[in-house]
Amino acid sequence: MIARSRESTIDPMQVHSSIFKAYDIRGIVPSTLNADVAQALGRAFGAHALTCGETVVAVGRDGRLSGPELSAALISGLVSVGIKVLDLGLVTTPMLYFAAHTLCKSGIQITGSHNPRDYNGFKMVLGGRAIYGDEIQGLRQRIEREGWVLRDGGSVTPARVDETYRDRIVGDVRLARPLRIVVDCGNGVAGASAPGLFRALGCEVIELFSEVDGEFPNHHPDPSKPENLRDLMAALQQHDAELGLAFDGDGDRLGIVTRDGETIYPDRQMQLFALDVLKRVPGGAIVFDVKCSQRLAPAIAAAGGRAVMFKTGHSLIKARMKELESPLGGEMSGHIFFKERWYGFDDGSYAGARLLEIVSRSPDANAVLKALPTSHSTPELNVLCEEGEPHRLTADLLERVRHGGLPAPGHHPTLSDIDGVRIDWDDGFGLIRASNTTPVLVLRFEGQTESALERIRHDMLALLQQVKPGASLQESAH
Repeated sequence: MIARSRESTIDPMQVHSSIFKAYDIRGIVPSTLNADVAQALGRAFGAHALTCGETVVAVGRDGRLSGPELSAALISGLVSVGIKVLDLGLVTTPMLYFAAHTLCKSGIQITGSHNPRDYNGFKMVLGGRAIYGDEIQGLRQRIEREGWVLRDGGSVTPARVDETYRDRIVGDVRLARPLRIVVDCGNGVAGASAPGLFRALGCEVIELFSEVDGEFPNHHPDPSKPENLRDLMAALQQHDAELGLAFDGDGDRLGIVTRDGETIYPDRQMQLFALDVLKRVPGGAIVFDVKCSQRLAPAIAAAGGRAVMFKTGHSLIKARMKELESPLGGEMSGHIFFKERWYGFDDGSYAGARLLEIVSRSPDANAVLKALPTSHSTPELNVLCEEGEPHRLTADLLERVRHGGLPAPGHHPTLSDIDGVRIDWDDGFGLIRASNTTPVLVLRFEGQTESALERIRHDMLALLQQVKPGASLQESAH
């Protein structure tokens, strides 16, 4: 029987179940997430780690104002159950992952990612793999029952990975020519490392908002939102730079903007990366999520690769890549995973370095990017629902399209049910899926022409109305 700690500082009833998400733990400080929760998580994660044979855990934090307090509490909890902690201090999430591949096998990053500034949370690696789903719920249950034993033997050792991380990338990536780039870190934690990395690669770097500031005084660090790229677009013109790179709050996602202000979305980035990787890994399985463009799979196949569409979720994509020994994976959200020449985790700075390596081989970097096939598409759209409703609605929708037939049969529709309802026609696709992190339906439509996009949007929304009459669309908040 597992002993219950008499020293726990938290009433188990005060742990908000809502903070335990599909891929991480995330909440609002201090109303749903505070130092007591962080300490309890440290004890629960530490106890779980010990049962898996893991005794060393790296801990890092991004630049959010609540980070130091939560980090101290988390480390206190880990040490109290006998864990040896490597304290990395202020690092990007990919640098924490790097530590969990080079210094030890487990780690926790304290990060609010791209969420509003009063949020914070925890991304976790155990024994070399991201934990998600039932395992995160298992941590919640362990906290509620205080399922740990306080013991001696824990310790804290300061550790640095910034130089070894930079040297590892600089030793791997070779630019054919120097590039002038603008780097916008949005006052997120990538500002402490990304500009220096790109200079070490030989770039001339114009910096925007590199000072790490959890108030995010200039714009929010989320490059998936066009309004957060305006300063970058202006600086590209002002400094006559070739490319603009933007990072999210914890540095695991990358935004790319061309000189003339066009955003190269992640599914187009994946076309470029796949063409490059498959030259060295012929026949490799390239994994991408259901939100990605219909243009991606044919590009992978044409380059000799195997296109594998899978469920949305960075932990799920990483797990599928491991199963298939995939050299490359990516999500429409901006998480790009290189296993070829790297470790298989999502890293905005490393993805940026690999992109610059590819485009530096051409005299015109922008021409390389703008030549990538594209289509007309909507942004990610959401339909607000009640808790638990989205998965029920997508199940109902699947039943209806299986028995009632697919719209626009003249355009040769095919159904994918791997994650919600995705219907591909010969001129575009529509997607309706349940979010795993918030109670919303996620919709995305793409057409090879404007008229195809409009038809697909109309047909998919007509299907949606059958299961949720009066559904109201809004652009995704993330």
